[in-house]
Amino acid sequence: MKTIKHRAPNGAGFRLALFQSFDETRLVPGRRPVLILPGYGMNSFIFSYHPGGTSMERYLVDQGFEVWRVDLREQGETEGVGTGRYSLADLAITDVGVALSGALAHTRTGQRQIDVVGCSLGGTLMFLHQALVPSNPMASLVTMGSPVRWQAVHPLVRVAFRSSTLAGLLPVRGTRRLAGLAVPLLARRSPGLLSIYMNPELTDLASIAEMIRTVEDPSRHINRELAAWITGRDLIVRGVNLTESLGRVTRPYLCIAANADGVVPLATATYAFHHVASTTKKLVVAGDANAALAHADLFVSREASTRVFAPLAEWLAAQNTSAADQAATAPTP
Repeated sequence: MKTIKHRAPNGAGFRLALFQSFDETRLVPGRRPVLILPGYGMNSFIFSYHPGGTSMERYLVDQGFEVWRVDLREQGETEGVGTGRYSLADLAITDVGVALSGALAHTRTGQRQIDVVGCSLGGTLMFLHQALVPSNPMASLVTMGSPVRWQAVHPLVRVAFRSSTLAGLLPVRGTRRLAGLAVPLLARRSPGLLSIYMNPELTDLASIAEMIRTVEDPSRHINRELAAWITGRDLIVRGVNLTESLGRVTRPYLCIAANADGVVPLATATYAFHHVASTTKKLVVAGDANAALAHADLFVSREASTRVFAPLAEWLAAQNTSAADQAATAPTP
């Protein structure tokens, strides 16, 4: 597998880091590239890493896809001196738009459309981009543990975001270091509390020092918006109610949710599936009574390859096959 890093200026003082991964010997001709969008308080590193197996990025590449992942502003390897004062609209319209155009400008596939996998808040940003920029190159849509309407909220999440004023009052620093200290401690002394985010029985915590490379300090301005959203249940951005916009989503859609997610509970993570207008859609609930998958387990658990990555790759391949068949059988003008 080869990975190439690109830089994409977003016009707001940042040069987004875009990572293009592919294997020339496995790349399936005619397939669209795949773009992975990261979520809240994280960068895209975790999609290229797995503590004991194959990462999501590598899995998709092995299945014949060209895979892109992006670090949005103030994330990971993105560079810049732009202001830290930005909104969900800035991320969804500007940064996601730049990632889409940047990937398509450099893709080796020759395709003019792209399939998008939004992870956690990344899925929300994907839907926001669809709602606010309806003329876009996204061909099919995938969410993994992503909220649109907060049908259910874990009590600890509700407490953390109970006040939009408090949530946006102070900047948060040192989150990565705190995670490195807290996760092993919680695994030993309070696994039930950790299980809101990660099932320690399914994930190798010996690699926590590497895994926390994906952790970023959250933006207090985004925190303020999140608090208002969680309290009010519906997200309204630039006058558009994201919940109501689902009725205008007609593109193929795959919803992947974890059965024991405490960060984005199942009722919240699957809401979009039941309300999009797409005629081609599928729901995958990862986990069962013998394997309770939480939020992070979708990406780093021992179950991720079989319960998440495999159905994801299969569905993406099917959407590309359908598109190729339609093109082949279309009448000649």
